[in-house]
Amino acid sequence: MKSILEYLEHSAEMYPEKTAFADEKEACSFSQLERSARAAGTRLASRQIIRRPVAVLMEKSVKTIEIMMGIVYAGGFYVILDASHPVFRLQQILDTLQAEVLITSPENLEIARQLAFRGDLVVSEELFGEKEDETILVQIRGQQCDIDPLYVLFTSGSTGVPKGVVVSHRSVIDFMECFTDTFGINDQDVLGNQAPWDFDVSVKDIYAGLKTGATVQIIPRSLFSFPMMLLDFLEERKATSLTWAVSALCIVSTLNGFSYKVPSGIKRVMFSGESMPIRHLNYWRSYLPNTMFVNLYGPTEITCNCTYYILNRAFAPGDILPIGKAFPNEKVFLLDETDHEVTVPGEKGEICVSGTALALGYYNNPEQTKKVFVQNPLNPWYLEQMYRTGDLGVYNEDGELCFASRKDSQIKHMGHRIELGEVECALEKVEGIVRCCCFFDQKKNKIVCCYQGRTDKKQISTELAQFLPGYMIPNIFRQMDTMPITKNGKIDKKLLQSLYENRK
Repeated sequence: MKSILEYLEHSAEMYPEKTAFADEKEACSFSQLERSARAAGTRLASRQIIRRPVAVLMEKSVKTIEIMMGIVYAGGFYVILDASHPVFRLQQILDTLQAEVLITSPENLEIARQLAFRGDLVVSEELFGEKEDETILVQIRGQQCDIDPLYVLFTSGSTGVPKGVVVSHRSVIDFMECFTDTFGINDQDVLGNQAPWDFDVSVKDIYAGLKTGATVQIIPRSLFSFPMMLLDFLEERKATSLTWAVSALCIVSTLNGFSYKVPSGIKRVMFSGESMPIRHLNYWRSYLPNTMFVNLYGPTEITCNCTYYILNRAFAPGDILPIGKAFPNEKVFLLDETDHEVTVPGEKGEICVSGTALALGYYNNPEQTKKVFVQNPLNPWYLEQMYRTGDLGVYNEDGELCFASRKDSQIKHMGHRIELGEVECALEKVEGIVRCCCFFDQKKNKIVCCYQGRTDKKQISTELAQFLPGYMIPNIFRQMDTMPITKNGKIDKKLLQSLYENRK
């Protein structure tokens, strides 16, 4: 198998009239998706995009998935752009890509015209309505390899320029084969898609659906501001599987959404992106006692996830939730600062990963690629590329791998090295705190805690003293009505710091 199109074609043959994707306005069957994608691929083939990026400035929808698959039929790889992003950031991405084709919807045409794009600007409707050209599509498929890029997802870059992670067909196939089998996803499932399509969590929805014949229900972004409507949607669309960002799950628990309705068909809930607060996790588990809950871990650079932990016991606030074990065909290990392997429980090391699922690097960015996609120092005998995640991990007493913190979240305060993740973990034990986030004010040399909840600084400090030494207790507290969230569903630490700076 060398192309993800084989997933689509197999499902179109097995379940031709079954709904593949549905949004608020329309739905398409697997056979309709294949026909539309092949037609779009035929139209795009004349633009000579084999192994070339095609930017897509569209909201996630049935039409968007048809175009994404059309790009792949034409031999190219897609790059989803978010129209809500500043034009400056979109321009940075286009400058990095140097793409020759930009596809946009009529709704986003004006935004597209604001960009300094000299290539072929295509309105999405132009790609449909004509029949496929079988000869051209067969010719293109014959040139494809499994190491060809499938998509590029742009993440924040430390230099201020977004980094484009290039992921191949082979990596997605390698991950999907074990992902769907491990969690028993099949053609009877309905996947409730929360994640934006320029965020790698969505890859698990899109390709699990294409591979197994499961239906993907695209949840409107607006519903996450109205939990009752969200829960109605899940029930009406008969969702069975949720692979969501932590903050999306926390919206339901924060507002006690299940007091209104508990969706009856949820078989599995999987989450990733940041640490899941145990209070919120326990809320979900209390209402869905027979549901499988899974903690997934892994950055975009290793194709979605490299480890998983199926919850099999109870956890209390402040406990560390394991990230578990490696998916099949992936090697996950810890290295210390001298590149020696860490195996002793309690000792921290950087989480490193090798295996087929590794990305191809950063697009048009060899310098950043060379920094983190490196030779495995434990293997001096032959080429074995690994990825340095920049995350710190630790084995617990049961030998389970746990996330500790980011390497860059370690600070020096009052002569001590402190992991801000450890402070946040202790804060989770404090009664009344809903969500929290810590950062360091270097100018004042103080630890800052922003939190959402019904408690005050004095109470927090008193309770923290039971779990942390004095030098680790935050010096400054900022109570928030709500925590700002990025579009990818994580607490927006940069915005919190900016709000803090502006209030000083």
